Amino acid sequence: MAVADVAPTTVHRACPAPTLEPDDRDRLLRGEHHDPHAVLGARPGPDGVIVRCLRPHARAVSVIAGPVSWVLHDEGDGLFAGTVPGDRDAGDAPGAYRLRVVHPEAVVEVDDPYRFPPTLGEFDLHLISEGRHEELWTVLGAHVRELQGVRGTRFAVWAPDARGVRVRGDFNHWDGTALPMRSLGSSGVWELFVPGVGAGALYKFEITGPDGSRLERSDPMARRTQVPPATASVVTDSDYAWGDEDWMRRRGDRPAHAAPLSVYELHPASWRPGATYRELADELVDYVSELGFTHVELLPVAEHPFGGSWGYQVTGFYAPTARLGTPDDFRYFVDTLHRAGIGVLLDWVPGHFPRDAWALADFDGRPLYEPQDPVRAAHPDWGTLVFDFGRREVRNFLVANAVYWCEEFHIDGLRVDAVASMLYLDYSREDGAWSPNAHGGRENLDAVAFLQEMNATLYRRCPGIVTIAEESTAWDGVTRPTDQPAAGGLGGLGFGLKWNMGWSHDSLAYMAHDPVHRRYHHHELTFSMVYAYSESYVLPVSHDEVVHGKRSLVSKMPGDWWQQRANHRAYLAFMWAHPGKKLLFMGQEFAQGAEWSEAEGPQWWVLGADHPAHEDHRGVQRLVGDLNRLYTSRPALWEQDGDPAGFSWAEPDAADDNVLAFVRHARDGAPLLAVVNFAPVVRDDYRIGVPGTAPEAWHEVLNTDAPRYGGSGVLNEHPLPSAPTAHRGFPASITLRLPPLGAVWLSPLPSVRE
Repeated sequence: MAVADVAPTTVHRACPAPTLEPDDRDRLLRGEHHDPHAVLGARPGPDGVIVRCLRPHARAVSVIAGPVSWVLHDEGDGLFAGTVPGDRDAGDAPGAYRLRVVHPEAVVEVDDPYRFPPTLGEFDLHLISEGRHEELWTVLGAHVRELQGVRGTRFAVWAPDARGVRVRGDFNHWDGTALPMRSLGSSGVWELFVPGVGAGALYKFEITGPDGSRLERSDPMARRTQVPPATASVVTDSDYAWGDEDWMRRRGDRPAHAAPLSVYELHPASWRPGATYRELADELVDYVSELGFTHVELLPVAEHPFGGSWGYQVTGFYAPTARLGTPDDFRYFVDTLHRAGIGVLLDWVPGHFPRDAWALADFDGRPLYEPQDPVRAAHPDWGTLVFDFGRREVRNFLVANAVYWCEEFHIDGLRVDAVASMLYLDYSREDGAWSPNAHGGRENLDAVAFLQEMNATLYRRCPGIVTIAEESTAWDGVTRPTDQPAAGGLGGLGFGLKWNMGWSHDSLAYMAHDPVHRRYHHHELTFSMVYAYSESYVLPVSHDEVVHGKRSLVSKMPGDWWQQRANHRAYLAFMWAHPGKKLLFMGQEFAQGAEWSEAEGPQWWVLGADHPAHEDHRGVQRLVGDLNRLYTSRPALWEQDGDPAGFSWAEPDAADDNVLAFVRHARDGAPLLAVVNFAPVVRDDYRIGVPGTAPEAWHEVLNTDAPRYGGSGVLNEHPLPSAPTAHRGFPASITLRLPPLGAVWLSPLPSVRE
């Protein structure tokens, strides 16, 4: 603002300002003005510069520009205005000024939010309107920044149906009257820069809905929140210095489907109850490294109001849960694991969101993130709302969110929850509760397009990441590239991997049978190889398998405690040898007996020396460590997971014996033979066909009945010479001793004669 040259101590009373139009005044006070910057702040007038501000509860307001101040006129209802001398040629770009606001309890000097231009450019708004802003979190939400030498926070929110939006927070006593936001046109975005507000400030948006109702909402793009059950958003500003450059540089050298991938799944809030992200990182690194897992997978860490949902009912899609610390604390967690050579995968929940009135539901007074039709919007299983995948801004919100976690937190991959619930219009719906797509089918074409866009965007922007689908049906092409045909011409979904839930269901059903009955269910173990190469698979023994009355893994097994553990060990060895990546939920690596409880976490005490069965549990834990070390060091076990050339049945049909055997092959031909005896008897001189030509000898590299694992010690301690006796299609064979309820892995020793 250009002002007259007056003495530094001079205080003037401003001349009256033109009366504010009644409609402008009324809409401004009701919080419904779409352009408060047109009536507040400073602008040229007929006799100088008009300054108007809205400061409820103030006794007086003055304008300060350099050494000069002018007392504004009280217009009532918290409005103060006046005309001060100035250069009319300043146009719409007046210079800096401050406001001196006299409250009953204090006098403060502040910068006027309404003297700053919009902080979102036309290109950003164009991308938002097109649903193509891949870095949406950088323009929406709350961002600390400096404008014209003034530090403050820029607030921006998408609320296209709102009559008006105001910012309220601990910086204005939770009264948003003085901070109405401006609408940035057809984009539906509202924006305001608030000087003096910095990191740590609490805020919400006060929205006037299309029917005039007042709504209080947390920020959908908030990158930090209060600790639940509090619901305010928190202004955040990261200064974290990453130390994982080597990991990030090497991460893309080998795609996940062509690499060993052994995942330890955990619920971060209960793995060590009460631990912060930083404390968790320091303990978890040592534990996971000792057990040899290549990755951890976290149940959702995005903010959620109810801990009992385990993170699967998300309200803060861009905020790591504040229960365990700040966003930078979570960065430390990921960084620490990366520097130890451990990847971090994250459960991601784009399929639905809860109905909490302060979050996304009816966000601006009408359905915004959910479909307009309440029947379509309702998720019939979980009492939540589904996203409107057909609305481009909603797709953008979710696609950018996937990118956000991978770029801002260096996440190595996303396991996408409940994909089947998104893919099918009739998922869990009765006849009449859903409508076919444009082609008369049950496929949700909008959800398909969203998943394809999400996967294509992530793989393009984030080298080395992997996306993993939890998809429980036979949908064609889940892990097929999006440019290849699948699912009736819709194209592949573009995921890197898919959970093989059919394998989990069938194999666990087999294990639950008493061994005397297993001969009638042998196909439940062998059927997985019929479809093993239809997708790129992960074999999951996940949290879903050890809750809600399903019992822990060891407790699923029949027999006494010794037999349960033996079954448990044999099953894990079968799983680690079977084609597909591996995933095991916490607590199952040491055979805890109870189901998982989010309030209790793993039963670590069973590993303590004072527990009578601690060696039993430690034996299973040792086995898991050895399985992982052998797995990662033997390319035969992972190099050709997706190629039929990587697998040969050695004994698929010995149902009466409860035995099966198969060979895994590396690309260079190096084999590994896995033989599993799911009967509680020792089988001596059991013949198994092997590749290669005799003479050759095979030696045990793993036996789950070894005493160090808690077994009975039925071992093959000496090399087993192969004989030129053809068996089951192989030119040679060996005879070995099979332990009861045990698995044996063998590898050839070349040039060892009988």
